Amino acid sequence: MTPAVRFQKVSRHFGAVRAVDGVDLEIAPGEFFAMLGPSGSGKTTCLRLIAGFEQPTAGHIEIFGETAEGVPPYRRNVNTVFQDYALFPHLNILDNVAYGLMVKGIGKAERARAAEQALELVKLPGYGARKPGQLSGGQRQRVALARALVNKPRVLLLDEPLGALDLKLREQMQEELKGLQRALGITFVFVTHDQGEALSMADRVAVFNDGGIVQEGTPQDIYIRPKTRFVADFVGSSNVISPDMMTALGGEKRWASLRPEAIRLTGDGVESRVENASFLGAATRLTVAARGARLHVMLPSGAAVPEVGADVRLSWQPVDVHYMDDAA
Repeated sequence: MTPAVRFQKVSRHFGAVRAVDGVDLEIAPGEFFAMLGPSGSGKTTCLRLIAGFEQPTAGHIEIFGETAEGVPPYRRNVNTVFQDYALFPHLNILDNVAYGLMVKGIGKAERARAAEQALELVKLPGYGARKPGQLSGGQRQRVALARALVNKPRVLLLDEPLGALDLKLREQMQEELKGLQRALGITFVFVTHDQGEALSMADRVAVFNDGGIVQEGTPQDIYIRPKTRFVADFVGSSNVISPDMMTALGGEKRWASLRPEAIRLTGDGVESRVENASFLGAATRLTVAARGARLHVMLPSGAAVPEVGADVRLSWQPVDVHYMDDAA
C-alpha cells in the first residue's frame, strides 16, 4: 500500500538551526497520526513540509507516491486547519467555507451547495449567513474545519487546532474530530504538545525531540513502553528512576519507568514518607520519598489519602516496571 505521506531522511535547516534533522516517516492512508512534542521539537516544521509552506533542505517527501519537493501548496491534495482559525472577518460563514472553491473557479451555486454540506458535516447547518465574530471559539473552529474539508483533501493537516479552546470544549472537539475522521476515512495528521490529545485520538503517535523522532508507535505502546527517559517523562509524566535508585528499590540496575497509577499503598512494601498531596479531581497525586528516590503515586478518587508526613509502604507488580535504554 502506498503511504499517504512518506519522509526519507528529510531535514529542514534554518542557518545553523536544525529544525528537522534526518526524519524518516510513513503515514498510512486513512490513519489518524499525531506528531507530539514540546515547542521547538520539529513537529510543526514537519507539518509545514507536508503542506508545502516549507521546502526540505535535504531528503525526499512523497504524498500518495508523488514527489512533493518543489510542488506549491495549492497543487498538493492537502489542507491545513490552524490554531487561530484564520477566518476572514468580513465574509459570512458560507463564503469563508467556500473561499477555496472560489479560488479554484467553482461556480457560485455549486460552491454554496458544497459549503452547506460541509457545515452540516461539522454540525453547523444554517450558520452560513453569520459572521465569524458572532460565533464562539468552538464554532469558529468547526468553520475552519469545514473550510478545509470542502476541498476534499486526501490529507488533512491540523496544527494544534484545539489549543485556544477551554478544557471542556477541547475534550468535546477531540471526540468530534475522531468521529469525523472515522466517518470520512481520510488521513489526519495532527500536531500537538498535549499528551492527552495525542493519546486519546491518534492511531499512531510520533514523539519528537530536538528535530527528530525519538519513538513512534501506538498510544498504548508509547505510554506503557517508552524507549527513552525523555519519552517516559514527557508522555504521561512517569516516574523515571535511575539505575542506582532502581537497585535501592529492589529492581535491576537500569534506567526504568514506573507509572504513578501502577503504585499501590500496601501494608508491606518499600518504606516511604509522604511529602505532598495534590487533589486533581478524578485522582489525588502523592509525592513520596522512598529510599532516596522521589516518586509520584496516583490514588483514584475515593481512596483514603494519607497525611503529609505520614509513613507509608509502596508496592507494584514487576511487570509494571519498564526498563529503558540509557539514551536520554
